[in-house]
Amino acid sequence: MITNVARGFASAALTVMPLLAATPVQAAEITTLAEGVRALPLAAESRTGYERSAFKHWVDADKDSCNTRMDVLIAESRIAPTVEAGCKVTAGEWYSYYDGLTLTAPGGLDIDHMVPLAEAWDSGASQWTPARREAYANDLDAERSLVAVTAKTNRSKADQDPSTWLPPLADARCTYAADWVATKLRWGLTADQPEAAALTDLAETCGNQPLAYELATEDGN
Repeated sequence: MITNVARGFASAALTVMPLLAATPVQAAEITTLAEGVRALPLAAESRTGYERSAFKHWVDADKDSCNTRMDVLIAESRIAPTVEAGCKVTAGEWYSYYDGLTLTAPGGLDIDHMVPLAEAWDSGASQWTPARREAYANDLDAERSLVAVTAKTNRSKADQDPSTWLPPLADARCTYAADWVATKLRWGLTADQPEAAALTDLAETCGNQPLAYELATEDGN
């Protein structure tokens, strides 16, 4: 189940560096969004070789009959959800923080990877083992690394980063930026120049937006 973990870029030109050179920054050093943005390693992105199937997801890692999607729905429901045989969640109450909508039917929800799988690949996950990619795609041990949101907003976001997409609800954008940066730092992912510039702008408008994260281990959490 999800455990609750609370949740710039200098103006110099982008330095292209090998993705493997990205070194995760210890969480104790980061307390605000602005600090987190400055800590993101910079690198050009490459989608060469990407396939969504490279990230095995919606698994039942703890063998409790609930796959990752169902675990997120259960954890995020604001009321006791209705769970039928085979861990099928059929009702509950979910707040989609991207657009401020409340839903009671899970069919209207997608489970969003805060940093999309394709973006993760571009940012360093292409160099990971299959086990680490699976752990990333099913990360239940960080707050809002996976998040239940309306299908409409998730599909609008697709594989975009904050330079080209932000939540339609303006009040959600500082939280979104912090969640994005926390996920990248947790997994040792990089940022490219447009992404880092957009995050820097957000950090400047978000004041002392808090940010906290825990580093993922080699194959998971």
